[in-house]
Amino acid sequence: MSQRTLAGILALPLVVGLWLVAVFAPLPYVTYAPGVTVDVLGERSGVELIEIEGRETYRDEGELLLTTVYVSRPGTRVNLFEVMEAWIDRDTAVLPYGAVYAPEQTREQVEQEGAVQMASSQDIAVAVALQHLGVEVPQQVKVLSVAEGLPAEGVFEVDDVLRTVNGKPVATAQDVVDAVDAAQDGQELVFTVVRAGQEQELRVTPAMVDGDRRIGITPGTAYVLPVEVEMAVDPSIGGPSAGLVFALAVHDTLTPGSLTGGATVAGTGTLAADGAVGPIGGVAQKIAASREAGADLFLVPGANCDEALGARNGDMRLVRVDNYKDAMASIEAWVEDPDASLPTCERTEDQ
Repeated sequence: MSQRTLAGILALPLVVGLWLVAVFAPLPYVTYAPGVTVDVLGERSGVELIEIEGRETYRDEGELLLTTVYVSRPGTRVNLFEVMEAWIDRDTAVLPYGAVYAPEQTREQVEQEGAVQMASSQDIAVAVALQHLGVEVPQQVKVLSVAEGLPAEGVFEVDDVLRTVNGKPVATAQDVVDAVDAAQDGQELVFTVVRAGQEQELRVTPAMVDGDRRIGITPGTAYVLPVEVEMAVDPSIGGPSAGLVFALAVHDTLTPGSLTGGATVAGTGTLAADGAVGPIGGVAQKIAASREAGADLFLVPGANCDEALGARNGDMRLVRVDNYKDAMASIEAWVEDPDASLPTCERTEDQ
């Protein structure tokens, strides 16, 4: 047996071992891939995704697409081949695990946070759309979630409306945070809440968690809506990034005629109470998903423009939006004239 043959035989197990490591060894990365798109003006299991009671509604042609991203879950580590495939595919992205998830963050925590953000984004979307239509929408602060194993468990309930804490009015979610932070060791806080239309007094003592005082509730801004709105979106879809599309869909449902002119408009972006459109993750993947879904126009949050410029949009037109009014104006101008000059993402000199 020659020396070369012997060396090849001895090296074979090493090569096989390296190949197995490449296939099975987890790497600290997260992959982003185009997800599903959902027409929020359409139906799910025979039920309209958006149902509004208290005002006349209109059902017209056209689609408004909610866009999503497939993201590898907490605790999942992709292997070398998956990372290489994602790097090669222009519609997919790879990010360091630590840039997406905290070290100890669990899948359950991510899903719970996403559900809370989705519910909050829907409330804000309805309020913004109604205010744009000239409807007054009062604000209040309510409990969005109650954490297990913390003092609030068994005391507070989701949707409790927070009126006062230690006798001081609660006007914003920050008022609750400030009251908890200011509490002394062992000090009991007294909350006045409204639950199911009845005022109640709740008492809770903050606990120290990782150096911070906490009671275990997530307070958030809610609205006293003059209409009842139900959004039958798949519960597996979470996060705040559909806020803009939800608001546009509510507007379209409450006004005669098709906002999109019968065409398909997609988009993304968080929505603040003042109508500001905020950035989201995975905009390139959402553009890719919308392109494949046949969308004609895609609304890009202004802060995501740099990433959007590298996305493959095909014949789909990309429009920059910084607030809700921008989005409305651009869609209306585009419906009137598909070649109209609209705000767009532009490359800077250093790109």
